[in-house]
Amino acid sequence: MLDWFINLSHPIQAFIATLFTWGITAIGASVVFLFKKVNKSILDAMLGFAAGVMIAATFFSLLSPAIEMAESLEMIPWLVVSLSFLGGGLLLYLGDKLFDFLTKKSIKKTDEKNKLKRSIMLISSITLHNIPDGLI
Repeated sequence: MLDWFINLSHPIQAFIATLFTWGITAIGASVVFLFKKVNKSILDAMLGFAAGVMIAATFFSLLSPAIEMAESLEMIPWLVVSLSFLGGGLLLYLGDKLFDFLTKKSIKKTDEKNKLKRSIMLISSITLHNIPDGLI
């Protein structure tokens, strides 16, 4: 069934796969245009489902391979994973405090400060998340 796809060159396969993932993401994001108001219980259910998917992705993509790698390197797996997890939390906490320190005097309104803070934290988190992907 997928013989036509397998016979394509690798750059074309990558292009088609990229278009597919972009298309699915666009379809999922476009659902918000269909509703003016969403029931709170439905929103809670969707957020719970998304949280479960992200927890599963975190375990199967990050924690499980880290445990296996720590075992193969004869390290203590639970210690390596725990320190890494806590290190990530500490990094976000320090970023939060650094932003508060840097913008203490420059922004007076709390609404503007909260919006800017959320934007900067989101951008820096995504950037830090993508640095290891770019190194591979």
